[in-house]
Amino acid sequence: MAGKFEMYTDRAGKYRFRLKAGNGEIIAVGEAYGTRSACRDGIESVKRNAPIAEIHEVSDGAARRN
Repeated sequence: MAGKFEMYTDRAGKYRFRLKAGNGEIIAVGEAYGTRSACRDGIESVKRNAPIAEIHEVSDGAARRN
C-alpha cells in the first residue's frame, strides 16, 4: 500500500497535514495553516522538494538551538 497525506483541522481550527506510510505509521507532520488552500500548498511543497532534499545530520545540541 502506498503512503498518503491526511489533511485535518486541529483543536484551534487550523489546517494541518500528516504523511502516513503504507503501514499506517505517521512519518511526517506539517505546521498549522490558516486555510485549507495553504495546507494543500504545503503538501505540494513537500511532494516537490522531498525527492531532491539533502540530508544533514545535526548533533543534539545543534538541534536544540534551532
